[in-house]
Amino acid sequence: MNFSNRYIVLFAAGLCLVLSSIVSTIAVNLKDIQDANKLLDKQTMVLRVAGLVEAGAQPTLEEVAVYFETIDTMVVDTNTGELSPFDPATMKIDPRKDAKAKSLSKRTEGQWAKRASIKSIAEKQLVYLIRTPGKECVVFPIYGNGLWSTLYGFFCLKPELDEVVGIIYYEQKETAGLGGEVENPRWLAQWPGKKALSPDGELLVEVVKNGKVIDPSTQVDGISGSTITSVAVTFMLEFWFSEQGYGKALNNIREAIS
Repeated sequence: MNFSNRYIVLFAAGLCLVLSSIVSTIAVNLKDIQDANKLLDKQTMVLRVAGLVEAGAQPTLEEVAVYFETIDTMVVDTNTGELSPFDPATMKIDPRKDAKAKSLSKRTEGQWAKRASIKSIAEKQLVYLIRTPGKECVVFPIYGNGLWSTLYGFFCLKPELDEVVGIIYYEQKETAGLGGEVENPRWLAQWPGKKALSPDGELLVEVVKNGKVIDPSTQVDGISGSTITSVAVTFMLEFWFSEQGYGKALNNIREAIS
């Protein structure tokens, strides 16, 4: 059977239209699933760093929801230090995306912003107040540049913000076996119990070069062969607990979790 060129073109165009519609529909549906999985992964990381679930555990969506019944997600205004409840049903806050929007972000300055390679942050940040009996603590999202990538994680402190509960990284592209060891449980196990912040908000804990720990109460031994990534952890903590990050809100957070 012979077909005209016009028929072939129209048939091909129609087929492409149908297939593109199918692909678009699948992509939209998958995006919702992907977004839900990302949220579940992030919430699971909050639970892990707070010591509510074991490392490697994969709680279900229902189990995570139960845990979050005793967790208050709060909005931190980094300009004023004001603390307010976060309502996901009525509030659209995504600090990672908002950092790229001029109307929702602010430029950073100073040595710690420069060292952590943080050029702007969202004016509104989210923190998590863990009220589970016996596990009370505060989880702070943190990020900053390592050697090859931006490291995203959570830093967890006791209610008085004076002692480290834990630190965890959930996204990074550092060299495996070197900077990538920021996810190694053995390295992370050094953090709990370290002195965190002084009463006036000064950061006490720091990562030092491998083998150079002098004060075990405040210093974490760096990763062997990865000095840049190791000290980058200190840089990002210094930035996030400065006046540009969570600094202005620290007293409000202490009062809210007490």
